[in-house]
Amino acid sequence: MSTAPSEDPRQDDPRVEDPQREAVGIPAIVNSLRVVGEQSGAKRGLLTLVSVNQKQGFDCPGCAWPEPDHRHPAEFCENGAKAVAEESTRRAVTREFFARHTVADLAERSGYWLGQQGRLTEPMYLADGADHYEPIGWDEALGLVADELGALDSPDGAAFYTSGRTSNEAAFLYQLFARRFGTNNLPDCSNMCHESSGFALTETLGIGKGSVLLDDIYQADLIIVAGQNPGSNHPRMLTALEKAKRAGARIMTVNPLPEAGMQRFKNPQAARGLIGRGTQLTDHFLQIRVGGDLALFSAFNRLLLQIAEQGVGSERAGGTDVIDRTFIADHTHGFEEFAERLLEADEETFWADVSRASGLSREQIDEALAMVLASKRIVVCWAMGLTQHKHAVPTIREIVNFLLLRGNVGRPGAGVCPVRGHSNVQGDRTMGIFERPAPEFLDALAKEFDFEPPREPGFDTVDTIRAMRDGQVKVFFAVGGNFVSATPDTHVTEDAMRRCRLTVHVSTKLNRSHVITGTRALILPTLGRTDRDAQKGGDQFVTVEDSMGMVHASRGKVAPLSAEMRSEVAIICGLARRVLGADDAVPWEDFTAAYDRIRDRIEHVVPGFDSFNERARHPGGFALPHAPRDEREFPTATGKANFSVNPITAPEVPEGRLLLQTLRSHDQFNTTIYGLDDRYRGILDGRRVVLINPDDCAELGVTGGQYVDVVSEWEDGIDRRAPHFKVVEYPTTRGCAAAYYPETNVLVPLDSTADVSNTPTSKSIVVRLEPDSGH
Repeated sequence: MSTAPSEDPRQDDPRVEDPQREAVGIPAIVNSLRVVGEQSGAKRGLLTLVSVNQKQGFDCPGCAWPEPDHRHPAEFCENGAKAVAEESTRRAVTREFFARHTVADLAERSGYWLGQQGRLTEPMYLADGADHYEPIGWDEALGLVADELGALDSPDGAAFYTSGRTSNEAAFLYQLFARRFGTNNLPDCSNMCHESSGFALTETLGIGKGSVLLDDIYQADLIIVAGQNPGSNHPRMLTALEKAKRAGARIMTVNPLPEAGMQRFKNPQAARGLIGRGTQLTDHFLQIRVGGDLALFSAFNRLLLQIAEQGVGSERAGGTDVIDRTFIADHTHGFEEFAERLLEADEETFWADVSRASGLSREQIDEALAMVLASKRIVVCWAMGLTQHKHAVPTIREIVNFLLLRGNVGRPGAGVCPVRGHSNVQGDRTMGIFERPAPEFLDALAKEFDFEPPREPGFDTVDTIRAMRDGQVKVFFAVGGNFVSATPDTHVTEDAMRRCRLTVHVSTKLNRSHVITGTRALILPTLGRTDRDAQKGGDQFVTVEDSMGMVHASRGKVAPLSAEMRSEVAIICGLARRVLGADDAVPWEDFTAAYDRIRDRIEHVVPGFDSFNERARHPGGFALPHAPRDEREFPTATGKANFSVNPITAPEVPEGRLLLQTLRSHDQFNTTIYGLDDRYRGILDGRRVVLINPDDCAELGVTGGQYVDVVSEWEDGIDRRAPHFKVVEYPTTRGCAAAYYPETNVLVPLDSTADVSNTPTSKSIVVRLEPDSGH
């Protein structure tokens, strides 16, 4: 076994260097191999690396960026290698570990330290009043959960959470179990990330997913990357952007922070990336104010409409009309109201609003518009930088307006591209993990399994926290994820978890959610993507759906560290049988024995999965149907793509305050901390930093290297405090700041959520700086 850190490393005195201007290259290769060697060893590590993201291998447990049809033998990124290394690690968390550490001791450790201890190897139980977890058998553990669920006054007294790592097969069975139990309380990580995208796209295009495939990226004339940092969060996207650039595309980056990956990419799969200068990706950088994207796309749209009204389209748009009037007439609804409302504002007032919200000048926007006018095929990509604002849904609706104006939906090389952050978060939703399921889905489920599922909406993530806090939810069951660290308002969330009678986590590794518990708690160890899954019917595979709606197989390759680990499918089916009884009509044991039987039933319930088992075995998988992309048909209430009216709005920041966005370090995937370096931003050996523009530092009277408390301000008047953060002078947009989550989730008010989607507003937190309370 390899050795985990023996003590919690210092995280309060990071070193600061100049940020880098290029990403990947040889340092990424060296770091990848180092981490794999430390965690997995040479033989086990090599087996995983040659299998990750390959057609007969397993899907990376990290991001959801799709794999190309023709794959490099090393089809993974640095962070993917870290994710695989941590899952295939030889480090093991055993009963002896729990005997050495009280829960109170573990609660004092950092998330980094907890995760570095290794894989969970057997079920563990924390009894009422106990200070240590102790081993428990599987039958006893599942019986304990069944008893607690059976004692509830209502099925709605339980919540069943899911992370994006769960397979399609496990997700389908999980929602089936929850609904047979009698509740739609199915919160998931999508509630905290792309929920705003789903609502906006469903309303405007009829499908809450992206409309592009990888080939569209390669065929685009212009790719706009907004509110996203591919260099750390989806590094394989850089390879696709480089291929698009070499085919003639131009790239516009919209971000409050300059990110190394979008400046210059040194592709480790090509000689030019290893020994050459690499590829400059960004052609035009718009350093926008946090939350200003709605204003930017509103400005684009107003300018396009004004130019079209003036009748000077073709010469300014590379020989094409500025707006696609035929497409608008044939395929859209609401154009007249949209255009009238956008054009009615006084010119001076409109541009004052745009400047205030975006921080951009008219000249900067005009320069960007010239790129738009010169491009027939446009793809807009975005991530959390757009979705985690109060006005996130209107922002994404305005992006759709922008694309509809020029017919850039349902055209090769064009469309919407929300880039999902976790490998199967989109597949979970496709499989029915949703607190507000469509009636058509419930009808199909009822027909296939001969029962009447609940129809009342359940709790999403934020509402689940409220319900636990208020005593409505008494049993919390999670398949994957790190709920306590991933959610907002940390102190409120932790208190809510402690009010539960039972908290259960199906997990691969230790995390903070295991040490902030209900009256009783269970940890159930599960197989990961890298692990071989042997059942009665032989070795099994699962499927996942990537960010572009491609479904493909994933086959684990390495021997599990412990025979006590069970697959997510086996755990869910075992629990369902214990809770629903031996007479339940669903053949849970058959599903566990052979996953083909699950896929046969998915085929009958979920549209687009015809011949699922056959197509799942096709190398590379298959694309789910997408009517707007495939046929320019829009399954909306109007039967057409909908223009919308979205008045310009942006966060208001009082004088002397900053607008904080939370973000990931490069050594991090979601709440999983791989290490303490963010080398692209020049932050080493620590995480408690706040990045602030030097001019803002001077204005606020702070200096680089100084320690401060970051205190958030919201309408409830409660000060939420993140203590002891090192000020780093950084070239971010004036008036804006940035810091890593989950350390700053404490600053996000539970009730500060996006309109419509109820997503926490983690990218727009008004904060002030105070002297470090600890010193």
